[in-house]
Amino acid sequence: MNIEHIAVIGAGTMGNGIAQVCAIAGYPVVLVDVADAALERGVATLNKNMQRQVSKGTLTAEQAAAASARIRTTTDYAGLGTAQLVIEAATENLQLKQRILQQVAANVATDCVIATNTSSLSVTQLAASIEHPERFIGVHFFNPVPMMALVEIIRGLQTSDGTYAQALLLTEKLGKRPISAGNRPGFVVNRILVPMINEAIFVRQEGLASAEDIDTGMCLGCNQPIGPLALADLIGLDTLLAIMEAFHEGFNDSKYRPAPLLREMVAAGWLGRKSGRGFFTY
Repeated sequence: MNIEHIAVIGAGTMGNGIAQVCAIAGYPVVLVDVADAALERGVATLNKNMQRQVSKGTLTAEQAAAASARIRTTTDYAGLGTAQLVIEAATENLQLKQRILQQVAANVATDCVIATNTSSLSVTQLAASIEHPERFIGVHFFNPVPMMALVEIIRGLQTSDGTYAQALLLTEKLGKRPISAGNRPGFVVNRILVPMINEAIFVRQEGLASAEDIDTGMCLGCNQPIGPLALADLIGLDTLLAIMEAFHEGFNDSKYRPAPLLREMVAAGWLGRKSGRGFFTY
């Protein structure tokens, strides 16, 4: 099957970024969310991001206008009928994703490829929630989607060779670099990265150094472009907590326990950049 129309579920940070790169690559995109207000925010964000690319000379004004025109929005899953690929990019919650995927499967053709942008949940378990699970696959984009070249491709136990080939081909057409990852919590990058961030939070919790000094140490001592605590704020502390909880449960290993300070900050609503306060203020 030739993929010509794409749908993206979720107009948040990841969803609007995925919709943006698909539209720039020439694909008509349907962006779906539960409320018109969420869709309006998502479209406003991606248009702002494209204008930033125009100002930097990485995109022409004509290309940005054409990409914007390829995106339509809806709150109705019935609008997915023409899609050959649906990418789910909802909040990292198993039950929520399962409900969404069931709605998607009920409104698309049986040969439509269905993908999840999950960063930590089991692709095999998500695939089991829909009919024809052989068409299901993980395509994990990284934030910010328009800037980050990497996409992890994750096969579930049920994923067919044809679905895997389609995912690889599409990723390359979007100008991204795919790597293949096994279906384990966190896959490759987050399996390494998120526990490192969690350990930095333990260091802060124990008062070994200030947030500024922790980040300076990792930037200058390990040549990282951004410190782990600033990166935590960028990702969102609630998202990090959800990933660490998935690791802890999935591996049943205490080394993946979330730092108590991370739990407390999420409970306080200090989620990082999106709330204006995390390890730093914004």
